[in-house]
Amino acid sequence: MFNNEMISVKTIGYVRTKARGSQVREKTMLSQIIIFNEYIKALEGIKDFSHIIVLFWLNKISSKDMLLKVHPRGRDDLPLLGIFATRSMFRPNPIGLTIVELIKVEKNKLTVRGLDAFDLTPVIDIKPYDFWDTKVGIKVPEWWKKLEKSKKT
Repeated sequence: MFNNEMISVKTIGYVRTKARGSQVREKTMLSQIIIFNEYIKALEGIKDFSHIIVLFWLNKISSKDMLLKVHPRGRDDLPLLGIFATRSMFRPNPIGLTIVELIKVEKNKLTVRGLDAFDLTPVIDIKPYDFWDTKVGIKVPEWWKKLEKSKKT
């Protein structure tokens, strides 16, 4: 039987970016992921992928900020939903996940495009993005379509 136990996660590196505030959401922004020297060998072969999945710890979020229900993007015109039905950062475990374009690999520095993380955000894992991760025929709720439509106007 499982219980609400604590686990530990190792940081493998950190983010370097000039993006501030809402700039981190801009998918054109370049960032660097600096991998600690002890994990350099783990990067072998990563340069052959065009995209990678980056998992990071949202270290600016406190456990007291955790919510169980939110309006997506803080918009009251969207429904109040359970946190697991949203991309909100105010989660029981503040783990961020973003698929980014891998631009360049130089020793322990990965230059990426589209990483929505702040400067000095701890990186906890990197995985290659491949065809297994591509899904077709996905379904999203109406509120999500409304949110996307408003981003384009």
